[in-house]
Amino acid sequence: MMTGLVKLFCLPFAGGSKYSYRLYEEYRFPNLKFIPLDYPGRGALVREPFADSIHSLVNDLYRRIKDELDSGSYAIYGHSMGGVIAYLLTKKIISNGHNPPLHLFITGTPGPGSCLGERKNYHLLNKTEFLDKVRELEGLPKEFFENKDLLDYFEPILRADFTINEKYVYEAEEPLPVLFTVITGTEEDLTSEEVLLWQRCSALEVDFRRMEGSHFFIFNHARSIVQLMWDKLFYSKKVIHHGREEKIP
Repeated sequence: MMTGLVKLFCLPFAGGSKYSYRLYEEYRFPNLKFIPLDYPGRGALVREPFADSIHSLVNDLYRRIKDELDSGSYAIYGHSMGGVIAYLLTKKIISNGHNPPLHLFITGTPGPGSCLGERKNYHLLNKTEFLDKVRELEGLPKEFFENKDLLDYFEPILRADFTINEKYVYEAEEPLPVLFTVITGTEEDLTSEEVLLWQRCSALEVDFRRMEGSHFFIFNHARSIVQLMWDKLFYSKKVIHHGREEKIP
């Protein structure tokens, strides 16, 4: 059984900020410290320019957390675009000689490289078409589309995130010596084959799970997900399930 404090760095989805995980932070499990991070151009970093590539964003995140990486145990979590960034950040951390994370938690994200041959360029659409596509892809909680001021504020943030995400090209490398848990929603527009691509990113067996819901199922199952993270980090035995889950077939 793991003892001592574990820091959990949380990376937001497209259009999100460190405040996106406030619901997670409400669940105070012992010795688990949430550290939600912001991307440039929003939240506490609203005055900074948007990242011009996913790799420059990873470099910025690494610069901000590197001093904490070797001062105790930690894990990394990301949802949607944040899942890809969590993977790339872990690669950079390990390549720079730091202790690897205890665990990488990824939700709502297909494995890197799943869209090879059918690259999307939604970031080039005009504002109306872009927001229609975001709605179709469930790229924002539905409440956002009922508030014009919110949409006007978040549209450039979303477009910046879609831009770097859609321009990212997966490069196959050696799998990471890190445990992965990957959770997707039962109503997400993802195939099992796309999700299972995460296995090629880890040298260890990936734990694939599903929870009921669409892309933002993470808010309906917040406590179950935090409980799962805590169990994974602090126990090696079989975890306790609080939400309805099923293995990907």
